[in-house]
Amino acid sequence: MNLLVIGSGGREHAICYKLRQSNRINELFCLPGNAGTKKIAKNINQDISNFEEIYKIIKQNKVDIVIIGPEEPLVNGITDFLKGKSVKVLGPSKFAAQLEGSKAFMKNLCKKNNIPTADFGVFDEYGRASDFIKKSKIPIVVKADGLAAGKGVLICNSKDEAIIETKKILNGKFKSSKKVVLEEFLEGEELSYFVLVDKNSYSFFGSAQDHKKVGEGDTGLNTGGMGAYSPARNLTEELETKIRNKIIEPTLKAMKALGYPYTGFLYAGLMIRNGEPYLIEYNIRMGDPECQVLMMKLKTDLLSIIEATTNDNLNKLKIEWDNKKCITIVLCAKGYPGEYVKDKEIKNLSKIHLDKNNQIFHAGTYEFNSKVFSKGGRVLNVTSSSEDLAEARNSSLSNLKKINWESGFFRKDIGWRAIKKK
Repeated sequence: MNLLVIGSGGREHAICYKLRQSNRINELFCLPGNAGTKKIAKNINQDISNFEEIYKIIKQNKVDIVIIGPEEPLVNGITDFLKGKSVKVLGPSKFAAQLEGSKAFMKNLCKKNNIPTADFGVFDEYGRASDFIKKSKIPIVVKADGLAAGKGVLICNSKDEAIIETKKILNGKFKSSKKVVLEEFLEGEELSYFVLVDKNSYSFFGSAQDHKKVGEGDTGLNTGGMGAYSPARNLTEELETKIRNKIIEPTLKAMKALGYPYTGFLYAGLMIRNGEPYLIEYNIRMGDPECQVLMMKLKTDLLSIIEATTNDNLNKLKIEWDNKKCITIVLCAKGYPGEYVKDKEIKNLSKIHLDKNNQIFHAGTYEFNSKVFSKGGRVLNVTSSSEDLAEARNSSLSNLKKINWESGFFRKDIGWRAIKKK
């Protein structure tokens, strides 16, 4: 079989890494890919927003299944476009992609279907938004309605700050957002919960805990994710039952009732408060960096899973996982999540021993003259697994020290809650 993975991040490298282990794959393509995917797949330099050109590439290379990594092409309707041309695609429709593409859509769906989430208001006009803030408790969460590359959520500790940030969003800070969602701040512990969905059923696809804040001890600005570990320490059988019954299943039922059944990866970003799950956000694809740890733990052939999903017989397949603990630490470019340095050579990568317990997944990299350079904010995902989470982290930290790149930084405390409270 020939497969195409669309995207250029650590998530896509991890998916390619896992697919490469299947003995039924003939050609594996990644569009556009990065310096890491280049070693295990054929990179195709093409803009992921040009659906017509992507279709030409699919036909030329006789691609059997397309896996969409990032959210933007999904929100823009790539699944509908390709399925309209009889191409098998793993990913939701444009309508269903609103679960991530519009926070207002997601929150209103929750309200209508009694799905537990933080109290909220949706506004497209400054005066009403300002009045809502003045009546709200502090801190308050200010969210851009549309996609914002992980930078559209702010926790504001004063009403003045919330009003200023709301005004910025309504004045066009993010091109994708003409609305703002104002939300109650929930205290608790985060949990990333993943399922894979076809038209008939869904299957659990792992748990993780992401670390979104840029600084040690979860301080500073939000990012796309500074690291993650799996499995999440706070996922119990009792809690999982609540997540399925109160959040996942009502959501899937609601999407079917709207006439747009959800298919593909679904990532529930949850806050656990007093043993109860609350939906913070949905992502319509695998998480990044959560995907990196989950692909390391996955035992079942990923191609078989993708085939079962696209053929709507996922319920006939049992997905198995390694019992080891896995952690990934993101090596970022200095300045991230603000303006960051680019085009800096990364040395010594070849000196790091990679095996089933130690991998480096590339994100913002490219290769030139057989050398690796940085081009993104999140650059490398240094990933390790072990029977013990602290040991896994130590392995990742040890490998990070071997990388010669003065323009980078990383958090040393990924997994701190789980390691501290063992």
